[in-house]
Amino acid sequence: MMQASRTTHVFLIFVHCLVYQSLQVSSLDTLKPGDRLNSSSQLLSANGIFSLGFSARDDGNAYLTITHTNSIYFPVWIGNRKQPAFGGQDPFLTLDITGKLIIGHGINAGASIELYAGESSRKITNVSATLLDTGNLVVKEMSSSNGEVILWQSFDHPTDTLLPGMKLGVNRRTGRKWILTSWFGPTDPAPGPFTLEWDPNVGRLLVRRRGIVYWTSGKMKDYYDDLGGLIIKEFDNILTKPDPANLNYNFTVVNSGDEEYFTYSLINVPGLTPDNRNVSGIKLDYQGYIYDRDRPTIAKAGFCYGYDETHANPGCELREQPKCRNDGQTFDFTSGDFRHVNGTPAPAVYDSNSSLSTSDCREKCWNDCECVGYTIGAVSGCVFWRGTNLEFVRSNSSDDSLPDTYVLAYSEPSRRAKKRHVEIIFVAVSVAVMVVLGAIVALFVLTKIRKGKMNEVQLHDLLTLDGYTETYDLERGGANNHHDLRLFTYASIQSATNNFSSDYKLGQGGFGPVYKGKTPEGQDIAVKLLSRQSGQGLLEFKTELILISKLQHVNLVKLLGFCVQGDDKMIIYDYMPNKSLDFFLFRPSDKQQLNWQQRFNIIEGIAQGLLYLHKYSRLRIIHRDLKPSNILLDKDMNPKISDFGLARIFKQNANEANTNRRVGTYGYMAPEYAMKGIFSVKSDVYSFGIIVLEIVSGKKNNRFHQIEGPLDLVEHAWELWGKGCALEIMDPALRASCIADQVQRCIHVGLLCVENHAVDRPTIEDVISMLKNETTSLPMLKNPAFIAGNGIFDEMEISTSEKLSSANEFTITRIQEN
Repeated sequence: MMQASRTTHVFLIFVHCLVYQSLQVSSLDTLKPGDRLNSSSQLLSANGIFSLGFSARDDGNAYLTITHTNSIYFPVWIGNRKQPAFGGQDPFLTLDITGKLIIGHGINAGASIELYAGESSRKITNVSATLLDTGNLVVKEMSSSNGEVILWQSFDHPTDTLLPGMKLGVNRRTGRKWILTSWFGPTDPAPGPFTLEWDPNVGRLLVRRRGIVYWTSGKMKDYYDDLGGLIIKEFDNILTKPDPANLNYNFTVVNSGDEEYFTYSLINVPGLTPDNRNVSGIKLDYQGYIYDRDRPTIAKAGFCYGYDETHANPGCELREQPKCRNDGQTFDFTSGDFRHVNGTPAPAVYDSNSSLSTSDCREKCWNDCECVGYTIGAVSGCVFWRGTNLEFVRSNSSDDSLPDTYVLAYSEPSRRAKKRHVEIIFVAVSVAVMVVLGAIVALFVLTKIRKGKMNEVQLHDLLTLDGYTETYDLERGGANNHHDLRLFTYASIQSATNNFSSDYKLGQGGFGPVYKGKTPEGQDIAVKLLSRQSGQGLLEFKTELILISKLQHVNLVKLLGFCVQGDDKMIIYDYMPNKSLDFFLFRPSDKQQLNWQQRFNIIEGIAQGLLYLHKYSRLRIIHRDLKPSNILLDKDMNPKISDFGLARIFKQNANEANTNRRVGTYGYMAPEYAMKGIFSVKSDVYSFGIIVLEIVSGKKNNRFHQIEGPLDLVEHAWELWGKGCALEIMDPALRASCIADQVQRCIHVGLLCVENHAVDRPTIEDVISMLKNETTSLPMLKNPAFIAGNGIFDEMEISTSEKLSSANEFTITRIQEN
């Protein structure tokens, strides 16, 4: 197959020096503290199945790779794909005496990469790094009390290949996601546009390109033989079907409560030689192909054109297409050149943007109705051929000077497309009738408003169901005018974000990725692309839009508009150049940038924003998901509360409400809400108290852990308070800038906010008074939430081996009551 041949050739270029290195393979499979693995040595797993070492490309870039020893042209893991070592830097891998696993450079110590940062809260002893026969590189500690403890493993940081035993899915407790990310190009292992993920909501595999779903596997089902016996699990849309006579996949889905993930193993057929057993690695390549070495292709996700699935390429997801394309058209990969009808060569159009991958080139050509072919640039970017009077002359020789080109193949729409065309006409007529009826209803409502028969409160009641803002058509002119929201076109968002380029990605939140963009007017924007499996549906989307459009305060993020493209929903905000608070608080390299005065101003600003929501806005709002990743910082480090998708509207005279649908983030949820579904303004006060303690300490509440000590930050702060040494919780980075009395007062206020009983917590108005008036005496502390034995906090303890990352926060969508 041409694709497989091209990829094999790429791997030959990428790891050519491993052939030489294989002659110098070390017999060791383990690094001890102080050991160095340099560019001329390797680790070899115990039975010689996998090797770990540095490989270099022709351009001199060196990468730390794990490869199968029977297939050195097939890297299954790359440790530094985002930050290669350049020629002459003499890279090495070492495990230092503190337990850190580091990729270093002989001539540039500052360019080192920490694969594993060690345990900052305790001393590690008897630590080692071992390459296992599964292809997993593990950092482990031998303990007399706990035996072997795995501290870090490469299986938790997959690149583009899934090995047997690896996971695709999510850890609901920690928020960690296991996904594959393609290479950027045929010879560039940097993260590319395609991802392979497990969708736990539906129970399927899916491939995204730049965040848009291109392909799904369908649900996993049982496969039976001709006699009705259960043989194996399979997916509808995977091209490699079960074959009892050959090597088969044993697909498995594990749902342990904390984790849900997809994994696989191999079913070996008797008679296969040992060299052919367990040699597998499901790879997502740079064009969106999924395959396993030299076996048949599993899926061609990258070549889904957005039409109905076909027998040749099942699983393609529908998405809106340019009107000039039909489902009989594809791109053929061939050699030759474009010419005018008079025989003269057709000039090419060059786009040298280095952030464009091969699939980006195809997408740009597909969306350009005059584009008839494309190829990738010699160095970077794309080359296009445009025009209606061009023809492609295929090469009948082995002329290497002619480029390999993707050429648009013209054909008539299929019978399925013609049938769908009739269906579309029928649907269009039905929709037109519904629009007319809707317009009559809207005119009736607007007439009542103009005549004074329906005031603002009545209009709000019309749009509200069970406390949620709902059943409101945001695309109607009346709605846009009422809320002053701008409806952005999908094309404008694509252009603003460079087609959702990874270079424009600001971060990953609980509901999906956030991208930076720039409008044609030159305004910087932030685009939140709501993930389909995030749990935020149309209800939360409308809630966030309508709420923020009504709220105006210096400490609330400003909403600019929205965009809807099929099932994809986007919210557009003012761009905040300093990202979110968690980027500064929980990263050792960044927390130094926040002195005490800035942190106190952030505390006060968050409180002012909450006061507006709770008391002074037109609608009384309970945020319900207040946390550092939802506090954005402008250029002057002023805080802006964001993400109102989980907020609830209260009537001004209502004090609390009850719900069976708990939403929020573990570590910031008030106990009465987590356990009984009761929420009020005091729920936000509890979350605020956690944030205050995190700002003071620089530590994350649900990632704080000490051996035989406090399980969370609140318990630790309470213990220090009881001993009269509360200031010991303070972030060491604040020693030079802090005001001790002010820090002490903030700790006291933070502990007051996390009292176990809501009635004992201050209102946010009281909080501001206590923070500003340093002469006011503060109430005595009673009983912080962790003491009350609320089992939920013990049951959902966070593993301390996880790295701190705002992208890995876990948003709870439902907790079943006992």
